[in-house]
Amino acid sequence: MKRIVFLALTTALSTSVFAAPETYSIDNSHTYPRFSYSHFGFSTQLSRFDKTIGTITIDHVAKTGAVNVTIDTTSVNTGLPLFNEHIQGADFLDTAKYPTATFTSSKVNFNGDNVTSVDGTLTLKGISKPVTLLVTSFQCMPHPMLKKDACGANATTVVKRTDFNMGKYAPNVGDEVTITLSVEAVKE
Repeated sequence: MKRIVFLALTTALSTSVFAAPETYSIDNSHTYPRFSYSHFGFSTQLSRFDKTIGTITIDHVAKTGAVNVTIDTTSVNTGLPLFNEHIQGADFLDTAKYPTATFTSSKVNFNGDNVTSVDGTLTLKGISKPVTLLVTSFQCMPHPMLKKDACGANATTVVKRTDFNMGKYAPNVGDEVTITLSVEAVKE
């Protein structure tokens, strides 16, 4: 009987050790938030941000987590320097007043062992709105080059520019903007 109690206690303690959340720092060299929108119906324009920091915390056993992302909006990259300046102007990102955009999660949602979405708040141009990132892929494993644990994900959401005081030229230039976050993060 003592042995059974000891084994049960040992198992409970070891399970709680494995259930601890793990935190991963975003790898800026492999993380590129992108945004796309319709341009007069002629084409879908695609741009990205080149500087991103943040963390992903995940507890696979408890099925919980947290995501915190900060994007340097002055790092917008449209492929054309003149257009980068235009997007950074007061009519759009207004990077002089708001040099960052943030996403802070309120809940990481699982289906079994898979992360399926992340609910949270997007703050852009000083305005905060609830959004849900739909996760199309999420994987954690040892990084073959860094020899550390790492996680990677792809997630998307759609927002309206007008909700963030960036509605100039809408609806000719699409009000709906698809944000795609391709992220890699390394265990701290």
